[in-house]
Amino acid sequence: MANFAKPSVPRFSVDVYQNEYLPEGGREVNAIVTVTATGGGTLGGGLSPAASDGRPSAAVAIMVDCSGSMDHPPTKMRNARDATAAAVDTLRDGTHFAVIAGTHVATEVYPGDGGLAVASPTTRHRAKQALRRLASGGGTAIGTWLRLADRLLSSADVALRHGILLTDGRNEHESPEDLRAALDACAGRFTCDARGVGTDWEVKEVTGIASALLGTADIVADPAGLAADFTRMMETAMGKEVSDVALRVWTPVGTTLRYVKQVAPAVEDLTARRTEAGPRAGDYPTGSWGDESRDYHLCVEVPPAGLGREMLAARVSLVVPQPDGSAQNLGAQGLVRAVWTDDMTASTAISPQVAHYTGQAELAQVIKQGLDLRKVGDFDGATAKLGRAVQLASASGNADTAKLLSKVVDVVDAATGTVRLKARVAQADEMTLETRSTKTVRVKK
Repeated sequence: MANFAKPSVPRFSVDVYQNEYLPEGGREVNAIVTVTATGGGTLGGGLSPAASDGRPSAAVAIMVDCSGSMDHPPTKMRNARDATAAAVDTLRDGTHFAVIAGTHVATEVYPGDGGLAVASPTTRHRAKQALRRLASGGGTAIGTWLRLADRLLSSADVALRHGILLTDGRNEHESPEDLRAALDACAGRFTCDARGVGTDWEVKEVTGIASALLGTADIVADPAGLAADFTRMMETAMGKEVSDVALRVWTPVGTTLRYVKQVAPAVEDLTARRTEAGPRAGDYPTGSWGDESRDYHLCVEVPPAGLGREMLAARVSLVVPQPDGSAQNLGAQGLVRAVWTDDMTASTAISPQVAHYTGQAELAQVIKQGLDLRKVGDFDGATAKLGRAVQLASASGNADTAKLLSKVVDVVDAATGTVRLKARVAQADEMTLETRSTKTVRVKK
């Protein structure tokens, strides 16, 4: 629960995988950038109680859906209370925290004084006592929950701010524009993991919340699994050591950065989230880090050059932007190169890493397209898209996604993507596939 190991900050490293060779006239450079953080407080399971600058390391707000639908069945609300209690138990001493009840309004459950409590045996006990008062009733307006979480989290001078959000229904008591405005207001201020319990919630709403706030999204189809899931989420949150890390990409004059995507552990397009960071440089937010590794796909368009020429197409580094507009450099850098050659073997080879993640991104896309087509009754289109998904999952070794696909289609031949749509599909299976469609596997070694 509490661990007073000496605080430490992860060391970051950057590795670039690409085929830098282009044919004469070639302009598109693709690279996979692997970012790895090691040696932080989570190494060997230790959890540091404070940031390296002496500030408390984290503040956490837990948002629990208490709308009327949480009473159907009655065990759902009880499971939500138990899950929140398990998350509170997982808080390390010194962490600031609050619990919010969410309906068509947001209500402070604990500590209830407009601020945050500081985790200790006493406050954890009091929080769990307060959870007994959680009761279902009212509607759902998730934007109000997020705005209250933001107000509470911003009241603490901490290194990391994180939210955990649980909902069981659709966001029916505020407009999509209100939710989007709340997400825009909270983006960059705290990260948030979102969970949908049961099968009456909207996948695109929950995944959209997690995407906007750089967290994870998942389904807990059986409410009995909430406590284990909340415990894992809180353990992961407690393992974060550095917040607000940005991937800074510099490109030379004459080049165009076409896109930047996270491709592992899940696909997330960061292109539109660029913040200008000086001449020819932009920052792409990646959220909070502990001991972990993530992969990013960069696509750069370079000006054509003669055979034998070479150039630096992009320089990638890691920074933590500061309020005054400066940035703390985390001391890791990777270079993306372009070399023009008449060696056809060299220039036509595709980097295994680039090929793999291009396939994983397509896999996520065709799953979503296939499920959308199935919902509107275009069964031929759905069969084609989901067949392609089966083929890609099989080729890349993405066994988890292949297993989820097998609950929606009957696989005739995985290698060729020959499938038949199942006549009956459990709603939980379809929602699980959609929610987890962006999860990827690393390149086979």
